[in-house]
Amino acid sequence: MTEDSPTSLAALGVDTFDERVYRALLACADATPAALAQQLGEAEAKVDRAFTRLRALGLVTRMSGRRRRYTAVDPEAAVDALVRERSTELEQARASVLALASVFHTTRRQAGGGSTVELLNGPQEQGRWFVRLQHQVQTEMMVLDRPPYVLAAVNPVEPMRLASGVTWRAIYAPEALEVPGALDEVSDLTSRGEQGRVLPGLPMKLAIADRRIALMPLSLDVEHAQGLLIRESTLLDALIELFEVYWRRAVPLGPGGGTMATTASGAGSGAAGAPGAALTDEDRADGRPPASDVPQGVPDAEDLQLARLLVAGLTDSAIARQLGLSTRTMRRRTRRLFDHLGATNRFQAGVQAARRGWL
Repeated sequence: MTEDSPTSLAALGVDTFDERVYRALLACADATPAALAQQLGEAEAKVDRAFTRLRALGLVTRMSGRRRRYTAVDPEAAVDALVRERSTELEQARASVLALASVFHTTRRQAGGGSTVELLNGPQEQGRWFVRLQHQVQTEMMVLDRPPYVLAAVNPVEPMRLASGVTWRAIYAPEALEVPGALDEVSDLTSRGEQGRVLPGLPMKLAIADRRIALMPLSLDVEHAQGLLIRESTLLDALIELFEVYWRRAVPLGPGGGTMATTASGAGSGAAGAPGAALTDEDRADGRPPASDVPQGVPDAEDLQLARLLVAGLTDSAIARQLGLSTRTMRRRTRRLFDHLGATNRFQAGVQAARRGWL
């Protein structure tokens, strides 16, 4: 067993010889240091010291009696406990790194040797920094999201940071929601607390952590991309203000300014007091109970969502998937929504919906 073996316990603080002793003990019910030393062809004192270290790590336990006999602890419990302990230590180390990095950058800036703007070359370096910003953010993350992507579309870090209480605002370009699985992922993230909006024509990508550091790609050419890492400065202040301008212009992905909520059964046309022509079950992609197909008076939740997604610039197929409708039904609802608003296109529908306070 080598230290770089994929099944090695070295990452948990178990050295190579101690792991060898532990694995030998796993193969028998119990053993004395003398018996195991003979089996391994090692000195008894050396094996005895290994048992002491393994016992301190919770991997072995000493049996009762005058003779020193040891038995292995179930690896599923013992190793899992070590993993949790090491994870806690790593989190504490990460917190220390943040404090040390703050001192480092502050000192360099005061000495005139630091750089407010740092050039990042290549997609790998930008990808590493984006992951790093997500891990380091403590209170607020602001993101402009559009393809193409350096990293995989699924983001495993954001759910953890949302769970820790970080406020996360994301503005998506419509094409970002066309990536397979993107709508489902954004729905999951918003259920965890992300505030999401969509802005057609979003021209750039940006990530700002805690309003103190930003990552901004200089090009959408992923293969030869360069980016800027921007620390506290008037330039960073301008990027924060730009994000806020985009945020005010962007369309919420659902009611409440930041959720991708689906239709509530109690918020349909009946709740609005204006029943319309019902959809058949076969019209719906998910087989949900039929809802009003004609907006009358106060719109139901699905009409509001439809209006928001239309204004956001999503394609018909993407809107149909989000609402759980067939494309044919979605287009029929869109035509009837346009008729209700007196509109002939999405732009006019957006203007009329905004005037009525739907957006």
